[in-house]
Amino acid sequence: MANGSVRVRFCPSPTGNPHVGLVRTALFNWAYARHTGGTFVFRIEDTDAARDSEESYDQLLDSMRWLGFDWDEGPAAFDSASGAGGGPHAPYRQSQRMDIYKDVAQKLLDAGRAYHCYCSTPELDARRDAARAAGRPSGYDGHCRDLTAEQTEAYEAEGRTPIVRFRMPDETITFTDLVRGEITYLAENVPDYGIVRANGAPLYTLVNPVDDALMEITHVLRGEDLLSSTPRQIALYQALTELGIAKETPAFGHLPYVMGEGNKKLSKRDPESSLNLYRQRGFLPEGLLNYLSLLGWSLSADRDIFSIEEMVAAFDIADVNPNPARFDLKKCEAINADHIRLLDVKEFTERCAPWLKAPFAPWAPEDFDEAKWQAIAPHAQTRLKVLSEITDNVDFLFLAEPVFDEASWTKAMKEGSDALLRTAREKLDAADWTSAESLKEAVLAAGEEHGLKLGKAQAPVRVAVTGRTIGLPLFESLEILGRERTLARVDAALAKL
Repeated sequence: MANGSVRVRFCPSPTGNPHVGLVRTALFNWAYARHTGGTFVFRIEDTDAARDSEESYDQLLDSMRWLGFDWDEGPAAFDSASGAGGGPHAPYRQSQRMDIYKDVAQKLLDAGRAYHCYCSTPELDARRDAARAAGRPSGYDGHCRDLTAEQTEAYEAEGRTPIVRFRMPDETITFTDLVRGEITYLAENVPDYGIVRANGAPLYTLVNPVDDALMEITHVLRGEDLLSSTPRQIALYQALTELGIAKETPAFGHLPYVMGEGNKKLSKRDPESSLNLYRQRGFLPEGLLNYLSLLGWSLSADRDIFSIEEMVAAFDIADVNPNPARFDLKKCEAINADHIRLLDVKEFTERCAPWLKAPFAPWAPEDFDEAKWQAIAPHAQTRLKVLSEITDNVDFLFLAEPVFDEASWTKAMKEGSDALLRTAREKLDAADWTSAESLKEAVLAAGEEHGLKLGKAQAPVRVAVTGRTIGLPLFESLEILGRERTLARVDAALAKL
C-alpha cells in the first residue's frame, strides 16, 4: 500500500461514556493511518435520536483530544486554535446527512437492488418460528421480494407502511479479512435485510457503508462483533459501485474481542471499561494506550513498555492477533506506573497538579507548600501506579495533623511502642535534620536499644508522622516535613498511646 492511500475511519455513537474497547479500536485505526502516512477520519454516528446526546458528543471529542488522537477529517478541529477541521466530505455527523441517505436508498430502489417490504412483525416472527421448526435458516424469507402491483396495492390499502430491504445476491460471498484470513458466507445464511425503517429513518446497515463509500474509506478496522454484517456490506458496496456511488469495496479487518471477568466480552456496563474512570484515577494517556495496544498486538515478544511513537512506527494491521484479549487491570496499572517513572520530574509535578487541589486535596489551598512539594516529588514519582495516589502520599506534608488509618495504627502501635517512640524522639531531636541518612541512623539506634531491626523500629514513627504504615521513603519525608512538625507528631502519638 503506497503512502497516503490509506483512509481509515473511527465512527462512534455519542451514547454514554467512552469505553476502553472503543478506545482500542480508535487506537488501531489511528496508528495504522499514521504508520502508513494515510488519513484518519473521525465520524459521528448519531442517527439514534433516542440514545444520542450532545453531552456524549462533547465527551467523545474531549476524550479524543486527551488521548492525543489528532484527526485529519472530522466534525470539529483537533486543535481549535488552528481553525482546522471539517474536510472534503463534510458534514461528519450522520444526523446532518439524512438527505444523502434518502437519495441513495431511492437509487437502490430504482435500480432494483432494494425493494419495499410490507411484512408485519408478527408475520415475520411466525415465519421464522416455522423455519426453525423445519430446520431451515430463520432469516428473512424473501416474502416481498417480487410482489406484483396488485399485491402492493392490497398491502397499501390495508394501511401498511413498508420498510426498505436490500436484495442480497444469490451467491456465496468470500473475502479476505486483514486479521482473520479468508472467510466465506453462503447465500442462504445472509438474507435480505432492512436499510430504511417504515418511518423513513435510515438504518445503520445503510448509513455506515454509504458514508464509507462517499468518504472513500479504504480500510474498515472494527470489532469482531461486526464480522457477521460484513457480507451484507460487501454486497451493498457492489451495488453502490454499479450506481457510481462507491469507487471500490474497502478491505476489512476485525479486531479481537476484549474480555473482562469470567472470560466474558467487556461491556460498557463493566466498571473497568469506562474511560472516564481511568482519567479520574490519573492514568497517563500514554500508559493507557500502551496497555490497550497489547490487547491484540505487540511490539515484540519480550517488550511491553514503549512509546506511542514507537507503536506507530511498527504498527501493521496484519500483525494483529485474532484471538480474544483479556483485560488485566493490574497489568494496566503496572504499565502506567512505568510510564509515570519515565516522565522527567518537572512534567511529573505538572501532571500531578489536579490532584493537589480541590476537589481532590483535603487541605486548604493556603496550606499547600510548593517548596515541600518540589522536594518530595522525585520520591513520590517512583511509588505511584496512578497519579491520584499522590494525594494520600503527600497529605502528611500539608495537613495540620496526619489522617490516621486505624488498621495502620493497630498494626504499628503494639506493646512497647511508646517506649520506642520516646527513644526515637530523643535521638531524632539530636540528629542532623539536613540529612535523611542522619535521621535513619537515629531511628536505627532507637531500635537497637529496644532490640528491634530498622523495619520494626520505623513502623511506629511512620504511623505517628504520616498516619499510615505504607508510604514514601520515611527519612526523606521526615527531612522535608522538618524537626518541629515531626517531633510534635511523635508527641501527639505518645499522648494518644
